Amino acid sequence: MHLPLMEWQGEGQSLRRLQATVDAARDHGFDTISVNDHFVFSTPWLDGLTALAAVVERSGEMTLATTISLASLRGPTPLAKAIAALDILSDGRVIAGVGPGSSQLDYDALGMSFDERWPRFEEAVRVLRILLRGEPAPKRETRFYPVPEAPLAPPPRRDSGVPLWIGSWGSTPGLRRVARLADGWLASAYNTTPEMFADARALLGTELEKHGRSGERFPNSLVTMWTWVTEEPVEADRMLTDVLAPVLGRDPDKLRAGVCIGSAEHCAGLLSRFAAVGCERVLFWPLGDEPTQIERLATNVRPLIGQ
Repeated sequence: MHLPLMEWQGEGQSLRRLQATVDAARDHGFDTISVNDHFVFSTPWLDGLTALAAVVERSGEMTLATTISLASLRGPTPLAKAIAALDILSDGRVIAGVGPGSSQLDYDALGMSFDERWPRFEEAVRVLRILLRGEPAPKRETRFYPVPEAPLAPPPRRDSGVPLWIGSWGSTPGLRRVARLADGWLASAYNTTPEMFADARALLGTELEKHGRSGERFPNSLVTMWTWVTEEPVEADRMLTDVLAPVLGRDPDKLRAGVCIGSAEHCAGLLSRFAAVGCERVLFWPLGDEPTQIERLATNVRPLIGQ
């Protein structure tokens, strides 16, 4: 379950709203809570790492994930410091999902070149692996981000460090990057289909084998699954057309088939198709009214998955 970092229908942003989301997710047996990053967006956006830290105490045994954090823009050393703190405060329950980000507005806000995002990202991940995973420092000098001479202190809670997952929409270069640098793959729900996910997972398996790694044991998650469970077609259309599509700048008809907006049967059918092609975990992001939507996912949708 993704934390409510955005306003959809004038809900406002508050600690109470974050807490209510986490309480509902925990009580209904959800596995993970997640946050992601934007510095500039089309609607007010609450800082993800701060939001995640605010609910650690209520999160029970759930995994805490960033899906994704903008490693190139935050910088690997400040990001590693924040991630390590979250891992300590949660007693070792963090997955650090990272990516370069797809919005030039974020880069413009920090005065960085959008065209440099890929080399910056690769270097940032390598520095993060040194700090969060204890890997050896490179022999040659880095170009964008210095490698601290001292180790991260305090270090992450787990001796093995914090797992680093990389987001990729499924391009060949992106999946090769996941195979080389990541401990898991984050796919974007509204930028793929079950068929595209299956093809990407097969390609990722081939790339992993080139590095002596098993594709079958390599974990994955589908993130940013926009969600509004309703049995009223008019309400589903309104949420797609008037609420979600304008924020994303997308055609609502193209979004319709790939998101959990609509009946429980529609949502379960989509999730079943993803499960059938090897998707292991889905991170839902309700379009407001989070406790009610979480309850509907748990009681109305979950029993239908796989039927």
